[in-house]
Amino acid sequence: MTGAGVLQNTFAVIALTSCLAAAQTSVPSVAFRQPVDDAWWTGPLLAPNASTLPQGHVLVEPYLYDVITEGFYNSTGTRVGAPHENGYGSLTYINYGLGNKFTVGVIPTFGSNEPGNGPGSAGAGDLMVQAQYRLHLFHEGGWLPTTSVNVQETLPTGRYDQLDRPSDGLGAGAYTTTLGLYTQTFFWVPTGRILRMRFNVTQAFSNSVNVQDASVYGTSQGFRGHASPGAALLVDLAAEYNATRHWVPVMEGIYRHQYNTHVAGYNNASPTQPILLNSGSSQVFGLAPAIEYNFNSSVGVILGMRLFPAGKNTTDSITPAIAVNIVH
Repeated sequence: MTGAGVLQNTFAVIALTSCLAAAQTSVPSVAFRQPVDDAWWTGPLLAPNASTLPQGHVLVEPYLYDVITEGFYNSTGTRVGAPHENGYGSLTYINYGLGNKFTVGVIPTFGSNEPGNGPGSAGAGDLMVQAQYRLHLFHEGGWLPTTSVNVQETLPTGRYDQLDRPSDGLGAGAYTTTLGLYTQTFFWVPTGRILRMRFNVTQAFSNSVNVQDASVYGTSQGFRGHASPGAALLVDLAAEYNATRHWVPVMEGIYRHQYNTHVAGYNNASPTQPILLNSGSSQVFGLAPAIEYNFNSSVGVILGMRLFPAGKNTTDSITPAIAVNIVH
């Protein structure tokens, strides 16, 4: 599927969502209409919840995943094969309801890179802290979705330069601020059961970072300079169908645009010769099908994968993932 085709399909889903919203007030009621409180959810793989935790409640959601890379998309969108690589990782959402409309949290990350042509490495990645404020809560019969604003700060705790091997890098080295607008709403399909949908948009901005020797930015031993990571836009549309209280199939589509990352400096061996590197901008379209099993209203597990059917100037990977969602 081409990038244009994926984008068209994404907008088609958005249009269908709008039609469903309009239809809720005009379609005759069915014999069965599932109550909102009857539905159990874990949440999709990628899109965070637009709602906030009740005051004093805690959410813990650990993820395990494997980024399997065997190719990349060049600047024209053509896929090119590459050596097999595995990037094992984990991240854990730990959120606390500071108030009914205000949630704070931390997201520690860990990783293990195993390139196909050399030894791997493992360690801690960057640490993220976040705060989320709810602007509106969805009410059945209304048309406004649950809406929240989210601010996330990435702290550069993972190794990114002075590396023995490029695969030793597990962080970006830059402080990154991500601003997000999260929405979530509910629709009743003809069966009377609930379709829950999320639509999130985030924009990330990073500061410049000093770089020495081999790094995740493509520099080599002896390099001295700095890198300016490009901003990143992410759009995420997710749908969960509450087939039963326990089983919930999920489909998710994402679009990510990463702006150019600029690297400038010199090598100690030739200090008078400047080194300039530009990654160029990249874009990718992704899908994340998954299945949830909810043990009860507080504990659930989700199993699925993220894949990239189209992109430009970016890696092509398949990422199987599993997560457990626990709310107390």
